[in-house]
Amino acid sequence: MATDVQSDSQRFLTMTLGNEIFAIDIFSVREILDYTDITRIPQTPEFMRGVVNVRGSAVPVVDLKMKFGLGQVEQTLNTRIVIVEIRREDTVSVMGALADSVKEVLELETDRIDPPPRMGATVRADFIRGIGRHGDRFILILDVDKVFSTEEILDLSHMLGETAPPAGENDEIISNP
Repeated sequence: MATDVQSDSQRFLTMTLGNEIFAIDIFSVREILDYTDITRIPQTPEFMRGVVNVRGSAVPVVDLKMKFGLGQVEQTLNTRIVIVEIRREDTVSVMGALADSVKEVLELETDRIDPPPRMGATVRADFIRGIGRHGDRFILILDVDKVFSTEEILDLSHMLGETAPPAGENDEIISNP
């Protein structure tokens, strides 16, 4: 009889922003959309690209590349909008994260994830939950709640009603490559 070995691992959705690979906890991901028209909201920060229609609800979309100072996501066949759930106290907000591409769902052993490095007082890296090692590459693991916690994003969420689009009982991650 084989002995079950418990491995302590976590699953992440990996995506690219330029040449870098980022990851978010798979449990924060509601779905993955092909790039679609984004309606710009006037007087919002540049990284707030606007809103998209997700089952009848306006969902704010953040250009992660712009938010992190890496340029702007350009529309290609691989461009995706990752719809994530942000939990704050008793509410759930839904946001879109614009990325150059979505790669894969990756399982990382907890011992292969290091805490974020200290960068000094002038560099703000509190949105990085850790740095994973996969093969010979580093993967920056994002803390979704902190990435989407800026006042501008919270203000836009409240302005749009901050109610999550209805989730079906059988919702699963959808990707149209």
